[in-house]
Amino acid sequence: MVHDQMVNRFTLSELCAEIGEALDSSLAPTYWVQAEISSLMERGGHMYLDLVDGPSAGGQGAKMRATLWAGTKEMLCGYFQSETGMPLQKGMAVLVQGEVHFHPVYGLSLSIIGIDPTFTIGDIARLKQQTIAQLEKDGLLEAQQLLPLPTLIRKIAVISSPSAAGYEDFKHQLEHSPYRFETTLFGATMQGDGAPKSIIAALEEISVSVSGLSAKPVFDCVVLIRGGGATSDLSCFDNYELCAVCAQFELPILTGIGHTRDVSVLDLVAHEALKTPTAVAEWLIHRMDIQATRIADLLVRLGRTADRQIMVRRHRVELLEQRLAACNPEAFYRRGYSLLTKDGKVVRSVAELVPGDRITTHLGDGSVESIVKG
Repeated sequence: MVHDQMVNRFTLSELCAEIGEALDSSLAPTYWVQAEISSLMERGGHMYLDLVDGPSAGGQGAKMRATLWAGTKEMLCGYFQSETGMPLQKGMAVLVQGEVHFHPVYGLSLSIIGIDPTFTIGDIARLKQQTIAQLEKDGLLEAQQLLPLPTLIRKIAVISSPSAAGYEDFKHQLEHSPYRFETTLFGATMQGDGAPKSIIAALEEISVSVSGLSAKPVFDCVVLIRGGGATSDLSCFDNYELCAVCAQFELPILTGIGHTRDVSVLDLVAHEALKTPTAVAEWLIHRMDIQATRIADLLVRLGRTADRQIMVRRHRVELLEQRLAACNPEAFYRRGYSLLTKDGKVVRSVAELVPGDRITTHLGDGSVESIVKG
């Protein structure tokens, strides 16, 4: 028994070497592996990743270290970003080609020598479509469209990073317009994993101020803007919770999250989706231009209507003056007529007179006293 134990005894290094040889002889040269990046770090020109089974893998889940060595990292990462528009990042589903290695100290690991960007693009599109489908199922995809936009949008709640260049561009555009806009900033993180919760917190802060209003609304709308940044940062705007909160918000939401290549789910949910912060400002100014033009047109129409009213009334006055003039005794006398009175009263019939009555005949240039003889 002791002899058998002595024969099968290995040092740890010898056992690791045995394992390594066994793996080398039984494994294929490379494998295509589908996984999710749970962590990622760059050091000394290399990229170190932890790969785990994604939600679609099923089973108990697995975890393995992976390495992109400096020699291939620049080429593969550049290729991946040019195809997907985003760098490799935590939480991303990937399909990588790798060589399996066993190290006496670090254990099993995967040296990545290839990557399929179409798999990641498909996974992002799949998750995005799932979010859209869920919003549609919940009746939230077009909920913002049911909110009326105020005729004049002047009081604006802005959700943005305070230091973002896009926010400064937005303010500059409004401040140099002919209209007086009032903006209030609610600071939030506008990229990365923490963005959805940060934006939701800003919306809740706005909601508190809105619910405390009296008769006059505090804000006419919410503008959600983000200037510049990588396209990869747009994934946070496909977050279901964020989109659902925005869809059900009590004020119209306008987005300008700084991209032209793609449309986020939040853009689909928003009342109005513009490409950039500057485009949002231009939209607001143009809307005011439209209202200003309408007001100017109304003033012109009002002036014309007032002129017509005055002309009609003036014509009526002239007709009344003509009628009054026609009734003027002076005009009556000028046409050769005269007026007969007795005791200051108009005589309308000879039956009102008897011989001996004193009467007065009124003419245009005076009056004549007479006595009735018969």
